[in-house]
Amino acid sequence: MNDVIFGKSLDELRGIAARLGQPAFAASQLADWLYKKCASDFDSMGNLSKPFRAALAAEYDLGRSPPERESVSADGTKKYLFGSGSGHFVEAAYIPEADRATLCLSTQVGCKMGCLFCMTGRQGFQGDLSTAEIVNQYASLPERERITNIVYMGMGEPFDNLENVLASLEVLTSSWGFALSPRRITVSSVGVIPGLKAFLERSECHLAISLHSPFDEERESLMPVQKAYPLKEVLSLLRTSGPEGQRRVSFEYIMFGGLNDTLRHARELVRLLGGIRCRVNLIRFHPIPDTPLRSSTEEAMLAFEERLKAAGVMTTIRKSRGQDILAACGLLSTKVLVERG
Repeated sequence: MNDVIFGKSLDELRGIAARLGQPAFAASQLADWLYKKCASDFDSMGNLSKPFRAALAAEYDLGRSPPERESVSADGTKKYLFGSGSGHFVEAAYIPEADRATLCLSTQVGCKMGCLFCMTGRQGFQGDLSTAEIVNQYASLPERERITNIVYMGMGEPFDNLENVLASLEVLTSSWGFALSPRRITVSSVGVIPGLKAFLERSECHLAISLHSPFDEERESLMPVQKAYPLKEVLSLLRTSGPEGQRRVSFEYIMFGGLNDTLRHARELVRLLGGIRCRVNLIRFHPIPDTPLRSSTEEAMLAFEERLKAAGVMTTIRKSRGQDILAACGLLSTKVLVERG
């Protein structure tokens, strides 16, 4: 099987050009065809020499593939199914709004983290996506030209696939790549500290941390990662990293009725986040099969939001989108397709 050329960095493309006897500028031309023009084959790369194109076609697969299935929600959200080289599938969600359009993409087939509230976690783990497979969800999206924001909040834990995720961010944000602003990209994590450290050092993209409870034992019951990487250590790292000791970060907080939606939780959350310039996104829980968890009431969510705002914490109740096609937060899964395979 040939190596995939899509997703490679400019330095990697320079190495390929040199090995195939081409001048250095050929690598920039190749990057332009891959990322600016989104060429679908080597033959269409008109300013590359014929011998170079023939050599590329002989040794490499382009590595881009369109989605294999599309589901459309009543609210306009679309869910796309993409194949992976491992023979499995991942899902990405396109979320249009009046003033923006967001792509929620995946980084793994399934997930190892086992969060109690997440369908992807129920699927288990089938493999990491390559850099090409991550970026392909953007490059091959039918609505790519409309995308204003990208969130790494689909299937998988991004920092459990660290190098491929960082490489994908480089392709998306570099001048030789898609040249997207890093301020338009947010990477979400449950708080895998080694990967988080590397991300803070090597990327300027925004960060979102899945928090879901300010109390250790309660958070561990929801998110097993709490045992390995306690929230307090995650917050300590955020306070001491980035420009002037911190960077803008958001915290994702799914609200569960009678579990984490009390004013006691709000007070502790305010205390924990003190000194961190941040936003808290309150998220409605979307029930999944065989779970004891239930959604908070609208009244409880509004009271929680008001308590955080009164304490000076920027807080938003996130609108649910795509629930009817299982594209909303925590619902992405290709478990059925894995079991069929």
